[in-house]
Amino acid sequence: MTILMSLDPMALFRSMPGAFAQGLVWGLMALGVYITYRLLDFADLTVDGSLATGGAVAVMLIRSGMHPWAALIFAFLAGMAAGFITGILHTALGIPGILASILTQISLYSINLNIMGSSNQAVSVDKYPLVVSLRYISDSSSTKIRLFITCVLFCVAVVALLYWYFGTEQGHAIRATGCNRQMARAQGINTDFHTVVALMISNGLVGLCGGLYAQYQGAADVNMGRGAIVIGLAAVIIGEVLFGKLCAGKHLAFAYTMFSVIGGAIIYYIVMNIVLWLKLPSDDLKLFSAIVVAIFLAFPYLKSKYGRKGVSVNG
Repeated sequence: MTILMSLDPMALFRSMPGAFAQGLVWGLMALGVYITYRLLDFADLTVDGSLATGGAVAVMLIRSGMHPWAALIFAFLAGMAAGFITGILHTALGIPGILASILTQISLYSINLNIMGSSNQAVSVDKYPLVVSLRYISDSSSTKIRLFITCVLFCVAVVALLYWYFGTEQGHAIRATGCNRQMARAQGINTDFHTVVALMISNGLVGLCGGLYAQYQGAADVNMGRGAIVIGLAAVIIGEVLFGKLCAGKHLAFAYTMFSVIGGAIIYYIVMNIVLWLKLPSDDLKLFSAIVVAIFLAFPYLKSKYGRKGVSVNG
């Protein structure tokens, strides 16, 4: 009771803009996870490494004089390269997908160290015109509004591009590959090629997120992607659980689904902020994160299981 009385509701309110901004940034990574996890039906663990790679590339290019916006393009390309390696290991060498992604993730740790020359590198908003920064949230209202407008427009642009791409012939081929690989082959689709392409797009988005997040926190670190796959899956599942029915049957259902994934990332960070506000031990944050993810992962199964029982009893 004493702990509850010591909680400051205004402190929670002041922390919400940061949670919202982080959710928008990590929502891009969640979109990458959605592509492999839902569209391609591929368990890709490259994410933990490719996010750090995107951050490392972006920070080092900014420090060398490149504009932060241009650095994001190379962060995207670096992520695509990571996805390409995973795809080739799986399709050309016959290594199971999850093992191929683990091998790539492990190798990226050393690659990221070589890119940065150390375990971390800082990039200060005082010296560079960063696209996003935690400092913008604590600055004036106009700076804060500009940050949110930038993040929202960035996410809308990415969703629009993905919606267009997955409406093309190649995009449909990727979705067909994930839906039924044997049937796709029977229709003349090169499933190996489209698997590699999907992994490149997915990890490109993850690398892009890494570049943005490194700017947001003012540094890149070799461990900044640790646990990213958990956050990505949490965002996908939370979005599906909370917004699934709203998206189903809509004219732009696929676009709504992608926005729901971003919404899931925002809700995830809001929940994590509440956990911190409750002054629970910071050492247990990963444990609480895992519990939150487990609850949302289990929800669809439990709902369908006990929902069916309810129907049979009443019937």
